[in-house]
Amino acid sequence: MPLGVRIFLVYFLFVGLAGWFVLSTVMDEIRPGVRQSTEETLVDTANLLAEILRDDLRAGRLQQGAWPRLLESYGERRPQARIWGVSKQAVNHRIYVTDAAGIVLLDSSGLAVGQDYSRWNDVYLTLRGQYGARSTREDPADEDSSVMYVAAPITDGQRIIGVVSVAKPNKSLQPYVERSQRRLAWLGAGLIGLGLLIGGLLSWWLSGSLRKLTRYAQAVSQGQRAELPALRGGELNQLAEAVQKMRTELEGKAYVERYVHTLTHELKSPLAAIRGAAELLEGELPAEQRRRFVANIAGEGARLQQLIERLLNLAQVEQRQGLEERVAVELHGLAEELLAAQAARVEAAGLRVENAIPPGLCALGERFLLRQALANLLDNALDFVPPGGLLRFAAQASGERLELTLFNQGEAIPDYALARLTERFYSLPRPASGRKSTGLGLNFVREVVLLHGGELQVGNVAGGVQARLVLPRA
Repeated sequence: MPLGVRIFLVYFLFVGLAGWFVLSTVMDEIRPGVRQSTEETLVDTANLLAEILRDDLRAGRLQQGAWPRLLESYGERRPQARIWGVSKQAVNHRIYVTDAAGIVLLDSSGLAVGQDYSRWNDVYLTLRGQYGARSTREDPADEDSSVMYVAAPITDGQRIIGVVSVAKPNKSLQPYVERSQRRLAWLGAGLIGLGLLIGGLLSWWLSGSLRKLTRYAQAVSQGQRAELPALRGGELNQLAEAVQKMRTELEGKAYVERYVHTLTHELKSPLAAIRGAAELLEGELPAEQRRRFVANIAGEGARLQQLIERLLNLAQVEQRQGLEERVAVELHGLAEELLAAQAARVEAAGLRVENAIPPGLCALGERFLLRQALANLLDNALDFVPPGGLLRFAAQASGERLELTLFNQGEAIPDYALARLTERFYSLPRPASGRKSTGLGLNFVREVVLLHGGELQVGNVAGGVQARLVLPRA
């Protein structure tokens, strides 16, 4: 199972369980919370009525006065109120008053007048100076039929002369409880969903960063050129830099070993020629032979210098993982610049030169490297084009890429050599001298093109040989 999926599952389990626990706990607390709030209101109402009813109860005119009619009118009121989206069409308080013996003197419902309520907790406890309250079901089998009763003492000085009780059916509170639970359920589900979305995005980002780092490590292990992925986040960025440092150190060791072996092998031939010529020069030789051996030493020395310079250039390119700049490089002017630098060779061989690159066509890349690559390509072509032959630069654009070609009217490349032309130190004999070059020119061109994300092809075409470079277009 991918790491990102495992992280998300753990996060999902944690957030889901935590959200469910918090939501269920809060949902369970809504009902008692609403009832506690209602009870507190009932306490205030009962104590207010106790003060209002005291004088009439003490004078004995509670039942003969206006109170029965007032309570009856109260029960018939239709508020037509809308409270937080819940419609209230009737009053729900029941009010009854008992004397000091617990006998009901007044009842807003008109059902209990004359009955003995002294055993009910609200009346019983209040008559004894305690807080009187009870909750009683109207239907013993129905939990939602319970009614809250809260009582307050009616006093005459220090003596309790009666009790007023205010009742509220819990069923009237149920719409508010359900509304709160629905809103909380939606909000809770939304928060849990948002949390899971954030967790999913976090897992996707983390697994994506790890995938980039994994692909980079795999490319490195396969010897491919790869740029260090840009990762956000302190630890991930540090890990990427550590992998890059490890790669650099490991590649550096292997790179040095490989080049030492290669350079040693390539230096044997010119050094042997120089040593042989030097030994011969120690003896008495005719002037003509001495000049020939001295020329051999100079030629082999120049070959050594060229080999070392090109090897250093190639090493610099091979060690780079990316371009230092990406600018528009105008190819027509660059080709003119390179042809001007080789004007002496072109004129000496009587070559025909064409620059068919459209003016204004630009490649996207590092100008210094592209110039070096094209210079190596042109130098290689000049070695093989016959006197009076044709050299032609051409280019065409296609979408985000462009194709640059260099044609030379030389002999066809042997089939056995086509697949090895860009190998390091592989070279074909030059037609003019019969000698081989360093074999690093086309390899250098290939490395530069790959560094630009392009490709290099060298092959036979009608009338000669063509090198084809595919590069990003500016």
